[in-house]
Amino acid sequence: MSRNSIPSTQAVRLLRKQGITFTPHFYRYEDKGGTAVSARELGVDEHAVVKTLIMETEDKSPLIVLMHGDRQVSTRNLARQIGCKQVVPCEPKVADRHSGYQVGGTSPFGTRRAMPVYMERTILDLEIIYVNGGRRGFLVGIAPEDVRALLNPTLVEVAQ
Repeated sequence: MSRNSIPSTQAVRLLRKQGITFTPHFYRYEDKGGTAVSARELGVDEHAVVKTLIMETEDKSPLIVLMHGDRQVSTRNLARQIGCKQVVPCEPKVADRHSGYQVGGTSPFGTRRAMPVYMERTILDLEIIYVNGGRRGFLVGIAPEDVRALLNPTLVEVAQ
């Protein structure tokens, strides 16, 4: 695949600017298909497909949670670990405004608004992860340590 065929999303521009190595992966997007579809289409383990979730605290402060595709976030445990009363997923339109991306194509890289990032600790155990590249149907393969270096996430244990 030529370099010019990779979408020029905010995420891709940031990764290139920071010199982060990544591989582009395209798949046929299915509305509400989630990580099961992308994992199936790419022929990878859904555990290695990391979803980018935009959530907010009780005072409407947005945050990003990076979670394995085959796991859910315990919002109760997350709230406890980050020291707030409640964490809930944002409504799609609100998530779009915070991130600058469309739900289904939300990348943790190059978001419109700077937000704290929380990453499930066990993501670091993987050799490579597949995370959204800023467009529906487009993931980037990247080393978890590069994600850690770029985003400086707080590591949490909130998978269920």
